[in-house]
Parts: sequence; structure tokens; C-alpha cells
Amino acid sequence: MKQIAISKEPAELYKVLKFADLAASGGAAKAAIDDGQVKVNGDLETRRRKKLVAGDTIEFMNQRFEIVLNQGGA
Repeated sequence: MKQIAISKEPAELYKVLKFADLAASGGAAKAAIDDGQVKVNGDLETRRRKKLVAGDTIEFMNQRFEIVLNQGGA
């Protein structure tokens, strides 16, 4: 499973998709969420601003990602 590092908790789902380059833009990330293409912790997630914390998992485009907290700040 690949990891996505966030710099602070919580992070909003659509922003994580955008900044991890899983979606081309914030609008594309929101559209993917609205279309039911994203699961969080195994459950279909339609809330664009769902708060994610370290340990959460995202499933998107047949890939799984684990959210980790970037302790280094870089």
C-alpha cells in the first residue's frame, strides 16, 4: 500500500486527493468524490471535506493509500 504524507491533522479528503496528484485539480477531486469513486477506510465516502488523520486509508482508481503524518515538516 502506498502512503500519502500530510503535514497536519486533520486533512480534508478532496485536498489530499489534489495534493497527492491523484486528481488534476480540486474540482476534479470533488467530482470524483461526488461520483462515488472514493472509499475511506473501506466505506464509500461522498463528503468532500471528510477529515482524514494518520492511519486512515483511501481507495481510489484501483489503488489503496495510507495516510501518514509527516513528522519532518519537509
